[in-house]
Amino acid sequence: MNQSTDELRQAFLQYFQEQGHAIVPSAPLIPQADPTLLFTNAGMNQFKRVFLGEEPRSYKRAVTVQKCMRAGGKHNDLENVGYTRRHHTFFEMLGNFSFGDYFKEDAIQFGWDFLTRAVGLPKDRLWVTVFRDDDEAYGIWERQIGVPASRIARLGEKDNFWQMGDTGPCGPCSEIVMDQGEALGCGRPTCGVGCDCDRYLEIWNLVFMQYDRDASGALRPLPKPSIDTGMGLERLAAVAQGVPSNYEIDLFKLILSAIGKRAGHRSGQSALIDRSLRVVADHLRAIAFLIADGILPSNEGRGYVLRRILRRAARHGRLLGVAESFLAELTGTVVHHMRRVYPELQDAARTIVEVTEGEEERFIATLDQGMPILNEMVTKARASGRTTLAGDQVFKLYDTYGFPLDLIAEACKEQGMQLDEAAFQRALEEQRERARKTATFEVAIAKPVVNELAGRLALPLFVGYERLEAEGVVQAILKGERLVHEAVEGDEIELALDVTPFYAEGGGQVGDQGTLTGPEGRIEIRETTRPAANVVLHKGVVRVGRVRAGERLQSSVHAWTRQDAARNHTATHLMHAALREILGPQVKQYGSLVAPNRLRFDFAQFKPLSSRDIDEVESLVNQHVRVNDPVRTEVMSVQEAVTSGALAFFGDKYGEQVRVVSIESFSKELCGGTHCRHTGEIGVFRVVSETGVAAGVRRIEALTGSGAMSQLKQLEAEIRELSELLKVGPSELVTKTRKLMTQLKEKERELEQLKLKLATGAKEEAKVRTVHGIQVHAQRADGMDGPGLRALADRIRDRLRSGVIALGAANDGKVSLLVVVTKDLVQKVRAGDLIRDMALEVGGTGGGRPEMAQAGGKNPERLGVALEKVFELVERAVEG
Repeated sequence: MNQSTDELRQAFLQYFQEQGHAIVPSAPLIPQADPTLLFTNAGMNQFKRVFLGEEPRSYKRAVTVQKCMRAGGKHNDLENVGYTRRHHTFFEMLGNFSFGDYFKEDAIQFGWDFLTRAVGLPKDRLWVTVFRDDDEAYGIWERQIGVPASRIARLGEKDNFWQMGDTGPCGPCSEIVMDQGEALGCGRPTCGVGCDCDRYLEIWNLVFMQYDRDASGALRPLPKPSIDTGMGLERLAAVAQGVPSNYEIDLFKLILSAIGKRAGHRSGQSALIDRSLRVVADHLRAIAFLIADGILPSNEGRGYVLRRILRRAARHGRLLGVAESFLAELTGTVVHHMRRVYPELQDAARTIVEVTEGEEERFIATLDQGMPILNEMVTKARASGRTTLAGDQVFKLYDTYGFPLDLIAEACKEQGMQLDEAAFQRALEEQRERARKTATFEVAIAKPVVNELAGRLALPLFVGYERLEAEGVVQAILKGERLVHEAVEGDEIELALDVTPFYAEGGGQVGDQGTLTGPEGRIEIRETTRPAANVVLHKGVVRVGRVRAGERLQSSVHAWTRQDAARNHTATHLMHAALREILGPQVKQYGSLVAPNRLRFDFAQFKPLSSRDIDEVESLVNQHVRVNDPVRTEVMSVQEAVTSGALAFFGDKYGEQVRVVSIESFSKELCGGTHCRHTGEIGVFRVVSETGVAAGVRRIEALTGSGAMSQLKQLEAEIRELSELLKVGPSELVTKTRKLMTQLKEKERELEQLKLKLATGAKEEAKVRTVHGIQVHAQRADGMDGPGLRALADRIRDRLRSGVIALGAANDGKVSLLVVVTKDLVQKVRAGDLIRDMALEVGGTGGGRPEMAQAGGKNPERLGVALEKVFELVERAVEG
């Protein structure tokens, strides 16, 4: 008893290794090759295909300590963290597994022996549960283990029957439960195993996978029953160390101590402080592990979960009295104490700090704007006797300041208020409807004839990895929306073959081009697509003669376009590996385009690359090009590929066997595309642009081979032309350009000063009125840009000292609006509220801080109406 968390983790692995189990490393938090999961949430996830009989392993017994995340999707404990002793977002799951080897008897014996002998838990405080109909498990517990019948509970399907999905492997389970004593109980006479209180704590779940459920719900025995067990390390540590909460174990004490020292609080001061300390401690672990596994904050999917966790932790930092960013520095505590077991934390330590700091600072700005408004809304609601916040007001806070709904709801809960979510959703839907009316969508609809082909055709044999020519039989001819028996010269058609060397568009790589030649005709193929899983279509035009269904055609892929695409595809792999080496493991492919003439790569990255970063990436790729590394391909099972270190991508669905492309020890990815045989075939690699395409997503476009050389020649020609225009040599271009830029900026500054002077004196353009004692100044200043309007507003504010200033300017068919409210008036009137309604008049949107806000629009003819409206808006704001 009283073993440390590290000792318990090691004891578990050692115990089962001695029982013949292979120690299998933890899988990443991003499920590999399983699009059904948002996060890895159980130890069995990485063995799913093994349990389904789809993938063999070299072992029949396995033991793992698996990193798990339950903060999104079906299993989501996020909202409970901080309010209970047990819930976590990130946790470690201990598990032992049998794949058709041992079954109930050994699983039960192992579990009991480990807990009572290796850990030293008292036998008389351990209970067990079994499925109500599982007499076999009941008998093993009672007769072989010796657990009294009085401490064995039979429970129903909800508690003690596990299944992977609606169909497939399933079976009864048995849980080992610890009686923690009456002090942690609810005191009700009915309190017992299965009660919601903390007295009877489920420690270990043993799943007996013995049935296969079909679509009708019928259960059939599996030929090789298996075992899947799961036990939370944090729970085990709590009972082993004799503490009533997971947050009191040795590992969490270290993290909580660091948080308390930074925030100036300690555990036990108050229930509210304890709750916030628990939230921050849990979320710090989740933040560190998610970023280390390559996840970055974003507005969707896994990135959005990370963003929610970061923001929730930051808000609880505020509740602890920490006004500035502090999470980034505390992630170092998690890294320090867990890096020995999870070295990926140390590898990503700098990235973890930078990502956390950037996200937290952005959110603090949101909190600074939103929290005072939310508190005022709560105060007004209470003053009027209401216990519910109006949904339309909450939507305004959400829409104008970007304040997250879940944090609004949690803040309301803490203050005893409710949120009218129905009204909020109505306001949100109204906004979406407005957006839909102004948006244009293009929807691609699959041809019905493709569905027909998918139902009767087999996937063609692809021989394009080995050769560029082959012979195949025409399986179908599509002309527009119809299947036809033959096509003649000039017809645009799509053909399906039974054998093809043409690579169909997929994995980011465009489809091959080439020719099909038959006994009576020739077809020029412009594109090869795969509109359905088992349908490959060769799209082109009949250039000579005719083609008929059933004919045998000679296929020939254009070698030069295939080779150019191969150069770009291999270069994409090299660039991905270079980005990960230089920037860190958070770099992950989000999308790509591999064409013969260029490549495009979208990847996870929280900030723009510097010129130095780009140079280093380009240099590292070209280094591997020059040494002419061999490019090797292997076919293996998904798990073998992932275990060997190959990168797989979340959301992709792979077959039983996958193709792995390796470039020495530098790059290894699951990939079905075509590649060079040696990296030297790439010739040269050039990055042409690096841009942002979404929050947390960057894009690199690059060229290789002849495309890169053409671009270099074009740059040389442009440099020569610039030299001629500026009448200097190429080596003097930079100096001359800097001198011209300095002169230009000076002239622009003089011009802006003149505009400002004219606008300041243009009293006929200004309207000044007093509204409920507030001076309101509205003025049109056409021709001025944003900085000019701000400078003009500063001058007017200095003159007014107190008031509201609304300025507008029309430039080249566009409108700029600026509203400034002096600090003494922001409790009555907010610039952001005024600008939003004014912007509607000119067909635009805007926002900003309470004291200053900006907007743009596209209807300059309505600018006068927008400026006039400010007087009415100020009057409404003051009246209430």
